[in-house]
This record gives sequence, C-alpha cells and structure tokens, in this order.
Amino acid sequence: MQQPSWMAEAWRELGQSELAGATHNPRIVAMFDQLGHPGQSDETAWCAAFVGACLERVGISSTRSLRARSYLDWGTPTDKPASGAIVVLKRGSNPAQGHVGFLVGMTSTHIVVLGGNQSNAVTVAAFSRDLVLGFREAAAARASNAGDKFDVALRHVLAMEGGWTDDPHDPGGPTNKGITLAVYARERNIEITSANFAELKSDLRAIPDALVRSIYESRYWQPAHCQALRPSLALMHFDAGVNHGVGAAARFLQEALGVEIDGEIGPITLGAARRADPCEALAKYAAIRRRRYRSLPHFWRFGRGWLRRVDATLGAATRLIPPPIDPISTEENPFMTGPTDAPTAKPDTTNQAKGWWQSMTIWGTMLTALTTVLPLLGVVLGVSITPELAEQIGQDIVLAIQAVGGLIGTLMALFGRARATALLQAKSPHTNT
Repeated sequence: MQQPSWMAEAWRELGQSELAGATHNPRIVAMFDQLGHPGQSDETAWCAAFVGACLERVGISSTRSLRARSYLDWGTPTDKPASGAIVVLKRGSNPAQGHVGFLVGMTSTHIVVLGGNQSNAVTVAAFSRDLVLGFREAAAARASNAGDKFDVALRHVLAMEGGWTDDPHDPGGPTNKGITLAVYARERNIEITSANFAELKSDLRAIPDALVRSIYESRYWQPAHCQALRPSLALMHFDAGVNHGVGAAARFLQEALGVEIDGEIGPITLGAARRADPCEALAKYAAIRRRRYRSLPHFWRFGRGWLRRVDATLGAATRLIPPPIDPISTEENPFMTGPTDAPTAKPDTTNQAKGWWQSMTIWGTMLTALTTVLPLLGVVLGVSITPELAEQIGQDIVLAIQAVGGLIGTLMALFGRARATALLQAKSPHTNT
C-alpha cells in the first residue's frame, strides 16, 4: 500500500529538534510561518504545526490551527486507519488539550506515531490505544483541491505553449503542447536515433491528452513543489518551471521571496511564500523571468513572445489572488470564547538532562524499522514485502520476544506503556497542544 504523499514530507523532518538556549530551529519556526502563525519559536508546542506543514506542502488543506484537537474536525473519521492517517490523542485530564501525529503502525495495545514535538523533536513513539480520540483520513473534497489547482495552472500553460512547432531556431526542437521530443522520448524510455526520429515526431504530434497531463504533473508540477504554494504563485512557478526548467524556477522563486538561493525548495522557502504579499511576490518573480529571457541568445527571435508570456502569466496569476479575509471570521480570532488547547510557551529545559529513551520507544523503533525499511530492502533484494506484511512480521517478533524473553519482554512492555503515558500526561506542558 502506498503511503499518502504527506508522509514523505513527515519522514524528511525526522530528527529535527528544538535548539537549546535562545536560538531556535529554523525548520520548526518555518512550520509556524507556513501555516500563517509568524513570530513563534520552537519553545511553542508544535505538534499541530508539524502536521499542518506536512499537509500543506503537498497541497492538502490543513486546519491551519495550532490546536491538536482541531484535527478531530479535519477530513473524515475512520475505524480502519491506514499508515499515514492522522491520529488525535488526549493529553492529561484537560479535555481541551491533546496531541496529533501520523499513524505508522499498531499493535494490540499501542499505536506507533510519527509526530512533531515528541520529546522536543520529530520522532517515532508508541502510545497506548486508550489515549486515542480519533483517526482521520483526507476527505475526497480536500484531496481534490490540489488537483483543481493543477488543472487551472495546466490550462494556462497549455494555452501559452500552443500546439505543434518545429522551428529550427528553437533549441528545444520538435515540440507539441509544450512537450519536446526529448522529454517525450524519455517518458517512453526510448533513445532517439536517426532510424526512429521521424516515427517519434509523428507519435509526438498525436500525443494523448492523458499523457500530456501526466508528464506535466510528474516532471514539473510535483518536482517544483507547486502543490504547496498558493494558487496564484503556483501558477507563476509552474509556468516558469516548464519554460525555464524546474531548477531555474526554484532559484527564481527564492530570489523573489528574498530567501537563500540554493535551488532546494524546503520549509524555509515555503514559509516565506506563505508570508509574502502575493502581488509583490508575483511582480518580483515576473521581473526575474524577464531579466532571464533578455539574457538568452535566442531573445532576438523569441523575445517578444517570451515577454508576452510573462505578462499573460502575471495577469492570470494575479486574478487568482483571493480578496482579503475578514479577520473577525477567522478561526484564530482572539475574541472567540470557549475551551481551547492553543499553544503556550514551554518552560526552559535547557539544563534538564534527557535519557536516551526519550527519543522513541522500543516498540516504535521496532515497528517503524520493519514497516518502512523492510519494504525498501525487499525491492533491492527482489522480494515483495508489503507494508502490511512488514507490520505483521513486526507484531510476530513482538509476540516472540514476549514469549521467549520472559522478564525482558515484561520490562519492555511496562517501559513502553510508561513512556507513552509520560509523553501525554507527565510532561504535558512539554509535549504538544
């Protein structure tokens, strides 16, 4: 079973932790920024920020709240959660507090969660099933938002690219609907030779719309992280990725946002994109593209068309900017009343020593390794090991340890239960919202 796209973002953050003292981990701070909560530090409880940022990066709307229990109203409930489902847990006796993360696996007594702010870091940890408030999965309507955004951007790009061209001055060579012959051949795993050149050109002229869509999504939209951007900036960035290349577009985006230009779009770039004034960001992006076009050797022939494309893209993207939202109606309105588990600053724990066991529990380590590493090793070794099979192997090993290990198995079980409870109860101001 393929894991949801947001799990790749979550695993990428594994090991990110709070920094001691007055400094703060910029990747954690960027999670708050990305959800529209600037000015936070890694001393603010951030489990919901971690979940929300991972969802938003792949184009899935989160609750954009810093309250863990806000995810009890996200998506749809499920009694048969799969890996990657969102799990909300209680924390202590306060009905307004909670913890949220992504489900990795389950045993008969515990669930294994990949989450942020677990022992002040992104870790995998086991929690008692008794603490679970609910499992949630992405609703179809929410999941389709990313597709709608892509469709809008794709229609624009196809309008800009036009149909068949075979201009000898065009370095891209034969092109149809913006798909060059080289890209088309790579998609089909065919090497272009003098013998098949004419046939490939003929096939490119008749390229199916479904294949066009697939190429644009897999080779441009997803690698450029367009799904994690607002629709207006996503359209501009997607068009740039198609016309300039994904790597160049990443640098253009970072220059427009005023962040470090390294060509790698991560949480800092995405956080800056969410904070940026959309009109200003689009104007800067368009200016960078115009400058780039003017530096190209073929500007004398294609320059007017390129500049018209920038102007048309800027206009289309600007029209996607929504009107200002009335702050009185927003979820985070400070005048709203009622119980809340909004985050509070956590006490300074710089001088408190931590044991090795605070990073993750024995159960979490075992099941995570088996459910994520074994399938990958299976591919390398040519053996089919599904996540379901890996989880079953993990549970079998746990049972074997309990049966054979005797005292050791008992101590491990007690330790796992104590650790899970401690995360949510004994260290409540230290854990999450």
